[in-house]
Amino acid sequence: MEQKELSVFPIGEKNEAFAQYFIGQSYLAVLTTQQVPTFNVTFEPGCRNNWHIHHAQAGGGQMLICVAGKGWYQEWGKEARPLKPGDVVNIPEGVKHWHGAAKDSWFQHLAIEVPGVNGSTEWCVPVNDEEYNRL
Repeated sequence: MEQKELSVFPIGEKNEAFAQYFIGQSYLAVLTTQQVPTFNVTFEPGCRNNWHIHHAQAGGGQMLICVAGKGWYQEWGKEARPLKPGDVVNIPEGVKHWHGAAKDSWFQHLAIEVPGVNGSTEWCVPVNDEEYNRL
């Protein structure tokens, strides 16, 4: 499917370093690693990441700023939320969640690492096709 509705931010390279935690192809562009690390993540249609948790001893978490296409965000035990350009998602430390593209759309969001003490990401199980196809 042709890439449409992409933002002014670069797509970057294929996200090979984290490919094992995604279903489908994602791309990663490092925008900055100074002050507040910020990345542009591009998802092909149907691409999503595994359930995961951002941990930190203090502070931490993640913010998503949606910049192009249509996507989804879901927290464990809650209904999935559709995402569109201009939407902002604040993900506190310790919240299990996933995010990715809609089935029929490319999707881009800026991923902002909220500064924290001893931050890490725990990657969990994939979002299976049955769950995803219900959206």
